[in-house]
Amino acid sequence: MTKGVLEMNKRVRTRYAPSPTGYMHIGNLRTALYEYLIAKKNKGDFVLRIEDTDQERYVPGAVEVIYKTLKMAGLKHDEGPDIGGDYGPYVQSERKNIYLEYAKKLVDKGEAYYCFCTKERLSKLKESQSQYGEEGFKYDRHCLHLKKEEIEKNLLEGVPYVIRQKMPTEGVTGFDDFVYGHIDIENKELDDQILIKSDGLPTYNFANVIDDHLMKITHIVRGNEYLTSTPKYNLLYKAFGWELPSYVHVPLILKNSGQKLSKRAGDPSFEDLVEQGYLVEAIVNYVVLLGWSPKGNQEIFSLAELEDVFDISGISKSPAIFDINKLNWMNTEYIRMMDKDKFHELALPYYKNLDKSVLDIRRISELIQGRVERLTDIPDKLTCFLLLPEYDNEIYVHKKMKTTLEMSRDNLKVALKILDKVDNWTEDAIHNALFSAIQDMGIKNGQMLWPVRTAVTGLPASPGGAIEIAYILGKTETLRRIRVGIEKLGGLN
Repeated sequence: MTKGVLEMNKRVRTRYAPSPTGYMHIGNLRTALYEYLIAKKNKGDFVLRIEDTDQERYVPGAVEVIYKTLKMAGLKHDEGPDIGGDYGPYVQSERKNIYLEYAKKLVDKGEAYYCFCTKERLSKLKESQSQYGEEGFKYDRHCLHLKKEEIEKNLLEGVPYVIRQKMPTEGVTGFDDFVYGHIDIENKELDDQILIKSDGLPTYNFANVIDDHLMKITHIVRGNEYLTSTPKYNLLYKAFGWELPSYVHVPLILKNSGQKLSKRAGDPSFEDLVEQGYLVEAIVNYVVLLGWSPKGNQEIFSLAELEDVFDISGISKSPAIFDINKLNWMNTEYIRMMDKDKFHELALPYYKNLDKSVLDIRRISELIQGRVERLTDIPDKLTCFLLLPEYDNEIYVHKKMKTTLEMSRDNLKVALKILDKVDNWTEDAIHNALFSAIQDMGIKNGQMLWPVRTAVTGLPASPGGAIEIAYILGKTETLRRIRVGIEKLGGLN
């Protein structure tokens, strides 16, 4: 298989099949993104399927989180539980009878068998194989050769059972992957996996194979931790005589420490990132780059652009590192590029404590738009508009501008006098008054503007310069704060 080249002799169909077991973590979102983009790039179908066979881990409300996340991210599915389609139902628990029917077909073919082993026996077996670890445990095929009469008797008496896949014990099972190339797994390493559980529901490994075939899914996208499981799936396809799908296994997403992202470790979900002030568009853009590299140097992509440029050949084998600093940079770029009206709309909820009858909040939005990394940074940019904090006189001293406390006091006196005469309180009028005084006094711009900015904000750094802040505060509050500054520096006399 040529890396990254799709077979186009049939309509491309991908599926996003999450389990409703909690939140949408970053890896889930990336999988959905890649599946969506592969489908859309090739004019195919993107299917949503809910895999809820693990009832013990089911979390109420998780399905709604899945719908909400896909909608927010702009990943519109063509078929799914909420909109239907030709291959439904799209919820696995509603397909229960389908799986049992196909499992029994495998039993009839000799490719699967009933297993009546109790939990106690399996526990002892696992204990006896403890040196191999949980991943190394293999069922000992105790029930493989049960006589037909014994099987029928157990079924008639209602003895709990599972159905296991009968794996070959010799040779290898190989497959081709778009990212990792050809991979062979020795069959002796494969366990007789459970297909139907004792509650009658299928395991994930069985249900997704049946559903992918019946829903005509052509390309399976999932994490590379499933590479070693893929031969099990292919043996099922082979047992049924079905055509194999194409596989796209993607690399892990790791933290800088080298550990996997984990909710238990406090790593953010998609919803967490949105609540932390990241724009959905920036999150989507960043996540798609975790393990995929576009051709060229462009890094900022809209979803529509990604639908056009995404190519499987850009997916890496190496683990991707989730770097919050890179996400911060990207989010900043998105905020800066955003339409001013849209940013103002997003910023409004953070202005609830501002006096909108006095302050020009639209001008505040224009002032801070290029100065925030995340929307949640906005409140920190508003402190000078809420009140004049207590501050240390030393912030009046600016070595580069050679401002001293005495110079700052004297220049503030001049600023107070000339600004008091400004009747039409606009930025232009404030600018003209201050710069006229600067020219008359023969001083550097900063030797006037720095003390005024310090006096009106009380901060070592502010979201704007002296003129913009003074305009937004209004004449009365600006003059009051300048008087406070003069008093702090020794008084009006």
